[in-house]
Amino acid sequence: MFADLSANWPMYVSVAVVIVAIFLYARDSLPMELVSVAVISGLLLLFFVAEQFAPGATGVTPQMLLSGFGNPALITIMALLVVGQGLFQTGALDGPTRFMMASYGVRPVLTLIAAFAAVFATSAFINNTPVVVMFLPIMAAFAEKMGVSPSKLMQPLSFASVFAGMTTLIGTSTNLLAADIYRSTEGVSLGFFELAPIGLVLSAAGFLYMMVASRFLLPNREGMEADLVSRSGRQFIAQIAITEGNPLVGETAVAGMFPELKGMTVRMIQRGESSFLPPFEDVTLRAGDLLIVAATRKTLTETLASQPDLLRQMWQSREGASDDGSDEDGGTPRLMLVEAVVAPGSRMIGRAIEQLGFRRLTNTLVLGVQRRSRMMRARLGEIRLEAGDTLLLCGSSSSFQDLRASRDLLLLEWSQVELPATEKSLLARWITLAVVIGAATGLIDILHASVLGAVGMILTGCLNVRQATRSLDLRIFTLIAAAIAMGTALEQTGAALALAQGVVSTFAQFGTIAILSALFIVVAILTNVLSNSATAVLFTPIAISAAHLLGVDPKPFVLAVIYAANCCFATPIAYQTNLLVMGPGHYKFVDYIRFGGPLVILMWIVFSVIAPLRFEL
Repeated sequence: MFADLSANWPMYVSVAVVIVAIFLYARDSLPMELVSVAVISGLLLLFFVAEQFAPGATGVTPQMLLSGFGNPALITIMALLVVGQGLFQTGALDGPTRFMMASYGVRPVLTLIAAFAAVFATSAFINNTPVVVMFLPIMAAFAEKMGVSPSKLMQPLSFASVFAGMTTLIGTSTNLLAADIYRSTEGVSLGFFELAPIGLVLSAAGFLYMMVASRFLLPNREGMEADLVSRSGRQFIAQIAITEGNPLVGETAVAGMFPELKGMTVRMIQRGESSFLPPFEDVTLRAGDLLIVAATRKTLTETLASQPDLLRQMWQSREGASDDGSDEDGGTPRLMLVEAVVAPGSRMIGRAIEQLGFRRLTNTLVLGVQRRSRMMRARLGEIRLEAGDTLLLCGSSSSFQDLRASRDLLLLEWSQVELPATEKSLLARWITLAVVIGAATGLIDILHASVLGAVGMILTGCLNVRQATRSLDLRIFTLIAAAIAMGTALEQTGAALALAQGVVSTFAQFGTIAILSALFIVVAILTNVLSNSATAVLFTPIAISAAHLLGVDPKPFVLAVIYAANCCFATPIAYQTNLLVMGPGHYKFVDYIRFGGPLVILMWIVFSVIAPLRFEL
């Protein structure tokens, strides 16, 4: 026994490092990046010491342990994150979401089904996180119209995006990493839609479960999103200048309303020295008219996002504005909307916005003013500010950083949102479509397609370098690199083979199907306490070794690991979208166990039933 321990101590220490890493990742008491770097450092030290005692005995070199940082699958994942960020920044998905909101009042059930179908279809090809971010306010609005708590829809939203990851090779980073290990080990590549047959069946079972179980197993709580929705419903006084070429020129009031100004109430029309007050009868808008309107922040944001030329004209015509508002890449900066409250004792109280020279003073643009006490019918620049007034400001991020130190205005940090560069939305859609078609048809491999797509997003202006860099998650980068290092250590020291032998010997009497099923449930459980990417990287070599011991094709075992690693439903830490919906749904940790736990078991049962039919085992 001691001789065996002396000869194989690197294997036992490697297993110990993996166990400690799993414990630290699951406990989440230390930053994930720190744990990942510590794991890599520990393995480098381990095999350095091993080489000193027995040169060449383990065969593990520093280059092998550090290969994760240059792994093709990791580069692909990072590039796809940039492509997804390009879709998000350009508002490329805003059009379909607005259409859904408009159609809900006519076909509520069909629209809700279509919304989940859209989440599923989109998440199959791009990163899940921006998709869920886009649909969060939509689901909150649906919940409000249905008269139910947002908690009834938020977990299903996250899970629908996870289901999609089981259907395509680029659905999640998990699939790419496992496929890369399979290709490098066996020389076999998985097809783009290789996962689809079983993935679609598992997804269908998951959707049926959510339709039934969400009524009973999800809580009925009002979450943070309800508060944000109520805040976004407040009316701001804003003004719209009708310029030559504006689509509103020639628009005539119908029953006192202007149909093109959806969601806005026109309170006054200023035409030269004349003013028109409602009701507007036979009034036709002309170039040069100034409209004083009442609208919610959401309506104003959508209007500006859909008319980028109007926003650019407003920004570039700032009176007395400084020229240092451009971002790092030069040109007009990406603009943001932030709400700010006029502080008590502010020097701005009692002075009109134009009189203050607000644009010159703050390098921001006032888009609207909200006052609870009374209705205002005046040009925006003529409104005299009062303590407690809420201003809707538009400006660059650097402008708002300067305003944080102001004693005259209190910035509401929660309200900060970046306006999408919608003029690039069509271009972003075409770039993403080209990446998907190129990878799906085999015209170009996934690595090259994703990298070219990411570069295309930057070169065409859909993203600037700063935004692209921000989309690269350091936690994912270091986690995957550490997971590949741990997988390499387990494989090279024989630990993966030993673990596979243990699984095979335990379940051999029950047959190959039982071993495949056991592998699935073990991975499905671990993926809820460890990252799904790390779980896939650690268990793919084990699955391949188990298949070789049984003398069968490794592909079903690799696919079992991929499907199981995507079963991250039972904890909020299992997947980033689970954490994303936790606040808006006002969930507790136990809510995920109650609703997601049975779903994991269901996935295991369904896979165990259909796998023998699919793989002819």
